Amino acid sequence: MLLASLKQAELAFGDHVLLDKVDLEIHSGERLCVVGRNGEGKSTLLKILNGTMTLDDGSVQRRDMLRIASLQQELPAKVDIPVYDVIAEGLGELGSVIARYHDETHKGEHADLNLLEKLQARIEAADGWSWQQKVDAIIQRLSLPAEVSFASLSGGWQRRVMLARALVTEPELLILDEPTNHMDIATIQWLEEQLKQFNGALVFISHDRAFVQNLSTRIVELDRGHLYQWLGDYNGFLEYREKRLEDEANQNALFDKRLAEEEKWIRQGIKARRTRNEGRVERLKDLRRERAARRDVQGAANISMTSTEASGKQVFEVKDISYAWKDKKQVSHFSTIVQRGDRIGLVGPNGVGKSTLLKLLLGQMEPQSGSIKTGTKLEVAYFDQGRHELDDEKSIADNVADGKDFVTVNGQNRHVIGYLGDFLFPAVRARTPVKALSGGERNRVLLAKLFLKPCNLLVMDEPTNDLDVETLELLEERLMEYQGTLLLVSHDRAFIDNVATQLWVFSENGEIEEEVGGYSDWQARKQVRDAERQKNAARAAAAKPVEKAAAAASTTAAPKAKLSYKLQRELDMLPEQIAEAEAKRDDLRAKAGAADFYSGDQTQIQKVLAELADAETRVEALEERWLELEEMAS
Repeated sequence: MLLASLKQAELAFGDHVLLDKVDLEIHSGERLCVVGRNGEGKSTLLKILNGTMTLDDGSVQRRDMLRIASLQQELPAKVDIPVYDVIAEGLGELGSVIARYHDETHKGEHADLNLLEKLQARIEAADGWSWQQKVDAIIQRLSLPAEVSFASLSGGWQRRVMLARALVTEPELLILDEPTNHMDIATIQWLEEQLKQFNGALVFISHDRAFVQNLSTRIVELDRGHLYQWLGDYNGFLEYREKRLEDEANQNALFDKRLAEEEKWIRQGIKARRTRNEGRVERLKDLRRERAARRDVQGAANISMTSTEASGKQVFEVKDISYAWKDKKQVSHFSTIVQRGDRIGLVGPNGVGKSTLLKLLLGQMEPQSGSIKTGTKLEVAYFDQGRHELDDEKSIADNVADGKDFVTVNGQNRHVIGYLGDFLFPAVRARTPVKALSGGERNRVLLAKLFLKPCNLLVMDEPTNDLDVETLELLEERLMEYQGTLLLVSHDRAFIDNVATQLWVFSENGEIEEEVGGYSDWQARKQVRDAERQKNAARAAAAKPVEKAAAAASTTAAPKAKLSYKLQRELDMLPEQIAEAEAKRDDLRAKAGAADFYSGDQTQIQKVLAELADAETRVEALEERWLELEEMAS
C-alpha cells in the first residue's frame, strides 16, 4: 500500500540545491534507509515527509489520515519530568491529561481527588483509557523506568524513551534520524530487534553500516540533489553505487571530450569561422550550459596523520588496578601490557568505565589501587567525544590553527585554508563559527586539529559519531596504516572490525576481558562458549540425580523397601523435575548475570531476582524430597 510520495520535488537553500525534481514512493511494511554525505539534505528530506518543512516546487502526497511519528537526530533539551509523562505527551493533548492523571494517582493519600475526578472525566470523554493502556504496554515492552526523571537518564536511555514516545501512537510511518547516536552496542542490537518487529513503514537515516545492513530492505541515496534507489541490503547497494559512479565518470569523460572538440572547432581560423555551421554553434552553446549546470562528485577527504619518533616497545604495564565511582566498580583488578603497535578496541555498555580506563592510562586520574607504568618517548593525541577542545565562538580555521595562518603537516608549512580543504571545508566554510556546524562537521574539525599533532599513541573516544560513510571509511584506512599504538572506544561494530586487532570487553562488575580480533570474532567465540556452557549445564542437571542415586545405593547393601505405588511414582518422576528446575534456575542466573541487567527497569529486575530465589528454593526442595524418598525405600 502506498503511504506517501514525492512528485518532482524541488528545494534549494540559496545556490545550494538539495532536491532537484525528485520522485520517491514509500510503501507499507518496508524499511527504507536514506544515505548520503553530510550536508546533502537527508534530514531535510525526512522533515518534508513529516510535514515540518515545505518544498519550493513539486508535491508531497500522503494517504488520508496517515499516522506519522518521528525521532529527531537531536535529543530534546533538559526535560525534568518523569519518563511516563514524556511518553504520554506523544499522544498530544490527551496524552498530557493521561500523564497528569498518572502523576496524581501516584501521590497516594496526598492526591487531589477533585482534580482526579476532572481528569478522569476528560479521559472518558475522549475514550482515552485504551491509550493509557498503550502507554503502559510500551513502557513494559521497552523495559523503561516510568517514574525516573527523563533528564537523569543517559543519552542511550533517552533515545529509548523517545522511541517509545514515537511508537505509542501506533504510527503507520515511523521516521528516525540517526537513532543509534549515543547508544552502546547492546542497545543498538536491541533497537534492531524492536524495529524489525514494527509493522508499519520505516524511513531512517544512519551512518552505522552494520545497523543499516541488518535492518534496511531498500536504500535511497541522496547525491547532489538526485535520488538513487537500490532494492536490497547495504552490501548490495555499495556494489551498485560503485558501478553507478564509474558509469557516470565514463559518461562525463566522453562529454568533456566532445565539448573540447567543439571548442577547438569554434576557435579555428577566419576561414573556419566564415563557413561554420550555425546549428553546430547552437549545439556548442547547449553543451556549455549543460557543463556549467553539472554538479561533480565531491572529492573525498584527504586525511593525513603527522608522524613522529616511535615510542618504546612497551607502552603501558598495568598491574592489578581498580577504580570505583559512587560505590560502582568501573575497573576491578585489571592487569595487562600494551605493546607498541597494538590497536585495541574498548567495548561495553555506556557508563561501564571505558572512558575512565583511558583517563587512568593517560594519568588524568589515579587508580585507587594497583599501578600503571608508562613507557618511554610517548607523544599522545586524544580525541575527546565531548569535543571540549573546540571553541564554539571561534571559526573552523582559528580552532584548527590557533589563530595562525599556517600549520605544520609532516614538517612542511601549509596554509590553514588549504589544509582544511583536505577535510572538505571550502574557503568560505572555513571562516564559519564552529557553533554553526553539524555534528559530522564538528567531528571533521576535531580530526583536522588532532592530526596536526605528532603522536605515537592515538587515543580516540567515539570518533565515528555523525561522520558520513565516506569519511568513516577513509578514517579506517588511515588508522590501519598508522604505525603507532591505538586505543579506540566505539559503538560502531563495522569500524571496530576493520580497525582493532584486539578488544578489552567491559562488564558491569568492573571486570575486563582481553579478546583477540575484532567485534565479530569475539561475538562468534562468545556464541560458541555460551552454547557450550548451556550444554554442559544441561548435562550436569540431567546427571546430578543419577549420581546421587548411585551414591545413595553404594552406601547400603540392604535391599530397598517397597514403596507405595504413589510414592514410587513420585520418586521416579523426581529426576526429570529436578533437571527442569535446575535448567530454569540456570536460565534466570544467566539473565541476572547479563552485562545490562541492572541498567534495566527496576520492577523487572526485582521480578527476575524474585523468580531466581523461588527457582533455587524449588531445586533444594526437590532434592531434599528425592533424598527422603530414597531413604524410605532403602
